[in-house]
Amino acid sequence: MQKGILLVNLGTPEEPTPEAVKSFLAEFLSDRRVIRWPRGLWLPILHGIVLQIRPKKTARTYQKIWRKEGSPLWIYTKRQTELLQALMPDAIVRYAMTYGDPGIRETINEMKQAGMTDLFVLPLYPQYSETTVAPIYDQVGDIYKNAVEIPHLQMSSSFYDHEGYLQLLADQIKQQLAEKTFDMILFSYHGIPVSIVEQGDPYEEQCKLTTQKVMEKVGEFPYAHSYQSKFGPGQWLTPMTSATLKALPSQNVKKILVITPGFVADCLETIEEIDEENRAYFMENGGETFEYIHPFNDSPEFTQILRSIYAL
Repeated sequence: MQKGILLVNLGTPEEPTPEAVKSFLAEFLSDRRVIRWPRGLWLPILHGIVLQIRPKKTARTYQKIWRKEGSPLWIYTKRQTELLQALMPDAIVRYAMTYGDPGIRETINEMKQAGMTDLFVLPLYPQYSETTVAPIYDQVGDIYKNAVEIPHLQMSSSFYDHEGYLQLLADQIKQQLAEKTFDMILFSYHGIPVSIVEQGDPYEEQCKLTTQKVMEKVGEFPYAHSYQSKFGPGQWLTPMTSATLKALPSQNVKKILVITPGFVADCLETIEEIDEENRAYFMENGGETFEYIHPFNDSPEFTQILRSIYAL
């Protein structure tokens, strides 16, 4: 018996170029789980408008955060894989991306070649959503749909209520509160369309429970809860992070501590959207202190959490 653990994150362009971004977005935004519009309506918009305009703008944004080794999301996902492998030397630990490289199918095939007989798939999303975790289930299911040999297979759907995860978030916050003075803590989560929640997606509920459970560990302190990264038309979860940060200074909240519990690794949405764009919104509207708590990234404490999720 050879155990295998596959960590899966969203994905990233291979390079911060319009061509690479276009290829990545074409795959990502073609997923029916991500964009649920009728194909006859959406695909002409995607290929005729979105993929003609968005890649250049997005590539410029990626260039701001790109590092010598690659994108932060790729760097930290790879690093956590290495740390977990060191912690579990008897297992085959790999990482894959839902979109882009390395792909889920090719990585599972490589693990099989290495002797894997038991597979545990761990999506790196604390909160479940059809838009993020379900596509991973889809791809894994497609791999084994017609397979002759199927490993003992387990998959994690979420870990928003994992005690270690909640405690690590609370510890990050308490450390900042001990070092600086703040008026409020803002919890910002990636948004999703309201229509998806109305059809039964538990994401909003799990985000709210995450905030609630973390604050139970932090103790009495003013806090707010918001959503970021809206894409396209339609109603998304509110309040929006950007609108919240623009309004808070006029409500006498001048010193803000921001945390993004839905992200376990830095990426475009944390570095550029929160720590640059939304920082600017807050400061331009009268804010005085903006402190951002970065995700776990290559934290050894998070590696321990990943191991404990596998052991559950």
